[in-house]
Amino acid sequence: MSPAAPNQDPALAGFLAAHELAHPDEPARWTPLAGGVSSDLWRVDLPGRSLCVKRALARLRVAADWEAPVSRNAYEWAWMRFASRHRPDSVPELLAHDPGAGLFAMAYLPPERYPVWKTQLLAGEVEVTTAAAVGEVLGALHAASAGDRVLAAEFATDDNFHALRIEPYLLATAAAHPALADILRDLADRTAGTRLALVHGDVSPKNILVGPSGPVLLDAECAWYGDPAFDLAFCVNHLLLKSLVVPGRRAELLRSARVLAQEYVRQVDWEPRPALETRAASLLPALLLARVDGKSPVEYLTDDRHRLFVRTVASALLRAPASTVIGVLDAWAAAQEAPTEARVGRHA
Repeated sequence: MSPAAPNQDPALAGFLAAHELAHPDEPARWTPLAGGVSSDLWRVDLPGRSLCVKRALARLRVAADWEAPVSRNAYEWAWMRFASRHRPDSVPELLAHDPGAGLFAMAYLPPERYPVWKTQLLAGEVEVTTAAAVGEVLGALHAASAGDRVLAAEFATDDNFHALRIEPYLLATAAAHPALADILRDLADRTAGTRLALVHGDVSPKNILVGPSGPVLLDAECAWYGDPAFDLAFCVNHLLLKSLVVPGRRAELLRSARVLAQEYVRQVDWEPRPALETRAASLLPALLLARVDGKSPVEYLTDDRHRLFVRTVASALLRAPASTVIGVLDAWAAAQEAPTEARVGRHA
């Protein structure tokens, strides 16, 4: 379903007028953008300028029944304000916010200058330097927030994070895999109970623009003061999955995953690095499995052989966890290089 046209929803135009982003008599063209499963997103073209307006949805656009509070729009705005103080080039310029309506406006970043990282990766444009920059920015933002009691209170969004991440990814996957259910529930409990830094919650290539001054992070509506290992595992997960489907770029994607993790870990100063690595390494196979059998499967794994590969390798790593993210990457790469019969036999 496409976002409602503004002439069917006067609250949208009223929002711009109320915040003096547009005059009531100014012509405005609203163009729906790809807002993902959880929000409506528009490009608004006004005389001589453009901006974006985002509105959270109460029911997400997925096949499974998945609802989440629209209050997450306010937490996304707050996360972007935090990020803009520490890494202003890593988020769009923020323009206006209406928490009651679940709306905010931000600068429009044209795709010819700010391509979506996911689009580049799936087209085979794999630049390891981009992955390194993502790891560095993510680690720097976690370091800037670690141990901050004010942020911890502001982002005590446990219910929101449970609805958007813990339940649809970890607990739904546990229900789909009874033999792994205890492991996945333990990971869910550990993640929910770890509160060390401000987590973005959706560090996916679809939410990262490759800008002229480095990566720009979007869609922080899962923001939560919790386990930073979740963000690291969540992002590396996507690079591994894409290594199954992007022809001729497997080595570059695996290298990107490795470099992203290495650059991230260099920023970790809020806890012993091995502790964070252990949590990320055990979460990573759970998130791999979730993107096949959770409530939000990735759309590009259409080949049954790829889904079987993910289930096989992720299940083995859940039962015998690696101690580092690099260990997970090595196991994944070794499984990709093994003959199918040996791989299935080894992990059955």
